[in-house]
Amino acid sequence: MLLEKHMKLLRLYGGLLLQRAHKHTAARLSEKKLSRCFVDHRRVKVVAGSGGNGASSFHSEPRKEWGGPDGGNGGAGGDIIIKVDRQVRSLSSVSPVYHGKDGEAGSSQNCFGRNASPTYIAVPVGTLVKEEGRALADLSQHGQLYTVAYGGAGGKGNRFFLSNENRAPLTATPGEKGQERVVQLELRTMAHAALVGFPNAGKSSLLRAISNARPAVAAYPFTTLKPHVGIVTYRDHQQLAVADIPGLIPGAHLNRGLGVSFLRHIERCRLLLFVLDMSSAEPWEQLQQLCFELDQYNPQLSHRPRAIVANKMDLPEARRNLEALRSRVHQTVIPVSALTGHNTAQLILHLREMSWCR
Repeated sequence: MLLEKHMKLLRLYGGLLLQRAHKHTAARLSEKKLSRCFVDHRRVKVVAGSGGNGASSFHSEPRKEWGGPDGGNGGAGGDIIIKVDRQVRSLSSVSPVYHGKDGEAGSSQNCFGRNASPTYIAVPVGTLVKEEGRALADLSQHGQLYTVAYGGAGGKGNRFFLSNENRAPLTATPGEKGQERVVQLELRTMAHAALVGFPNAGKSSLLRAISNARPAVAAYPFTTLKPHVGIVTYRDHQQLAVADIPGLIPGAHLNRGLGVSFLRHIERCRLLLFVLDMSSAEPWEQLQQLCFELDQYNPQLSHRPRAIVANKMDLPEARRNLEALRSRVHQTVIPVSALTGHNTAQLILHLREMSWCR
């Protein structure tokens, strides 16, 4: 009997350990999901390919030992080209470093080296290419190309230096190095609409409710660290991109809590949806603070189309605050519950109407 009790305790303890292991694995997976987010800024180092070396050789065959120089030129190095692709939504697939392919070296019998093929960097529509703060290109059309780094020229073989004065040149030049640059890629427009609010206002849950995005959410308070973008698709196949902007805090325009970085994301959206936590004591104060932070950062943001999303209407205290909020503001107030999905269809339709009026 004592042995059986010990065996039961061991099985129970083993089960508890297994459950903890599963929870730890799930937590790690959720952290990985947090990293799969929208990227709208990337610093990229590009090094184009070097040219191939020229060859130094002389033609020789039976009864023709002094056939003259026949060293060919080297091929050109590969360029690095930025290409706009409408299927790409983010800069998350852009690597921090790109190296172009080198050209082939020349060879005897006047054979030239092959030019290297270019290396392409796929970016979304609306990407700005900058270098030290100076704009180099505004890529706004699908298929548009911009050569950000040119490959080096191929070296010359000794056949190139043949002249009447020098019938047997030995000189052959190496290929030139490819161009090397460090550029910044920025998305001019991140999304059609931005969900703006303080931490734990329910923006991530709301984005899950109205779009195909799946940002991490949990039953405990936490804040999104990087923006997520979801696509809202309508019956006529019209699509609108909605961005879940990381939560702002008071003093964001002074760069508190990485506020300037978050405000920069908002600046790249054409429509603003202020998400308020209606379970708080005075949700209209949240709206005033959010508008103040935006005006301090960029006064032009106050002229953009906006609406107020009264979230968490499934809570009892939210219903009492709704009428008080409507009496204090002049903008459209849309009461929703991201948790239950209540009234999200009205929000999606209103978002479409806002896109028409912009």
